[in-house]
Amino acid sequence: MEYILIGKIVNTHGINGELKVESYTDFYDERFKKGTKIYIGENHLEFEVKQYRLHKNNILIKLVNNEDINLVEKYKNSFIYKSSDDIKPLKNGEYYFRDLKGLDVYQNGILIGKVKNCEEGNRYNFLRITVRDKERLIPFIEQFILNVDLNNSRIDIVEMEGLL
Repeated sequence: MEYILIGKIVNTHGINGELKVESYTDFYDERFKKGTKIYIGENHLEFEVKQYRLHKNNILIKLVNNEDINLVEKYKNSFIYKSSDDIKPLKNGEYYFRDLKGLDVYQNGILIGKVKNCEEGNRYNFLRITVRDKERLIPFIEQFILNVDLNNSRIDIVEMEGLL
């Protein structure tokens, strides 16, 4: 089975077994919804999500039969995975954040930087790119993104005054 990294347990929350998760996915509603299977740690221990909720830019999850801090403390700093079989393919023109990280960014055919991270916004997502040792945010919408070529690890962006 192939596993996809979807987050990291950064701490516990309260005494009822909630885990504070830094999400690495932009589909957290689907990845952490009640009843889904997740896998924790290097050994990919299987758990069922009892519930999840958003809390201060993180996700809090409870695991079935693990509703006590003493049962879940040992998972702090562990990574969380999903089975690749549980992940639906994306529509044409949609991308997972993990696929965009590290891509080279070109403007007018000239390499100007690299995607450092992808961030979720209220209205649309952003690419955080490193340009000349500075970080810049580019809205990930068609007005700014000309082309995404995963095979060649490349994103082409428009030239626009004030964009960079």
